Amino acid sequence: MIGRRDFITFLGAAAAAWPLAARAQQPELPVIGYLEGGSPAASYTGRILAAFQQGLNESGYTPGRNVAIEYRWAEGRYDRLPGLAADLVRRHVTVIIASGGPAALSAKAATTTIPIVFLIGVDPVESGLVRSLSRPGGNLTGVTSFGGELGPKRLELLHELVPAASAFGLLINPTRSSAEKELKEVQAAAGKLGLQLQVLHAAVERELDAAFASLTALRLGGLVIGGDPFFNSQTEQLATLTVRKAVPAIYQSREFAAAGGLASFGSGGGNPRLVGVYTGRILKGEKPADLPIQQATTKLELIINLKTAKALGLTAPLSLLASADEVIE
Repeated sequence: MIGRRDFITFLGAAAAAWPLAARAQQPELPVIGYLEGGSPAASYTGRILAAFQQGLNESGYTPGRNVAIEYRWAEGRYDRLPGLAADLVRRHVTVIIASGGPAALSAKAATTTIPIVFLIGVDPVESGLVRSLSRPGGNLTGVTSFGGELGPKRLELLHELVPAASAFGLLINPTRSSAEKELKEVQAAAGKLGLQLQVLHAAVERELDAAFASLTALRLGGLVIGGDPFFNSQTEQLATLTVRKAVPAIYQSREFAAAGGLASFGSGGGNPRLVGVYTGRILKGEKPADLPIQQATTKLELIINLKTAKALGLTAPLSLLASADEVIE
């Protein structure tokens, strides 16, 4: 027969062990793998992540409460993306978020079973990510803003801001799969406008300095910066370089104009909130193949930094200022 003292001791031991046992029986949180070609330090990236997490919250998921997120950043080195994607696959994450075309292609090459939700600025069918927009098939779906196809319009806008110039530059990342397409589109636009186009390349941070160092000798009237995840992570540096070199330049993100660049024109990074919503639906059991590609309806925004224009000795046309979504003075 068990004594009263022994019984109390048993109850105390059981009570102490119960929380541990209960915790051990709790299911592990689903894990989202977040793959990005850029850097977490960029303000552009912070805006994308905030909107993505808003979409997750709307779907009933809060990081740290009922879902976990593992981040992998290539820091502008696209050659690192395949290894980072493979690492997430080995981690057996529940779903992979691929931010940017290079990340999406690397994720697709790494797995045919783990669901992938991408946020890109190019045509996902033309890029080989999915079969069609309405029926993506396979394990990929996501959101595209087609923002990578706005290069010709950015050149046109820059030409309006610097009408006396006849030669412009295009800065692109040659390691991006869509770089050649973007180059051809901007070259065609330059031809229609009767402009000369000089192509500059940069794939890592040190090459940005070299590209901008060549601007003076090339005597270019302005610079169009091609859309790219690496450039997104260097937005503030790009703006600083354009100010230092006194070169009129246009990029896709508002952060560029806010940091001193002459102008920006784009969709503000597509709609990462929709990526969060799609991720939540997949976590609840839906299949990527059944989720059509979302075409971001975010309004295209033209931002002009009038303070920079005045410093460069430029007079922005009144018609352009009237159509701008924001004028920074």
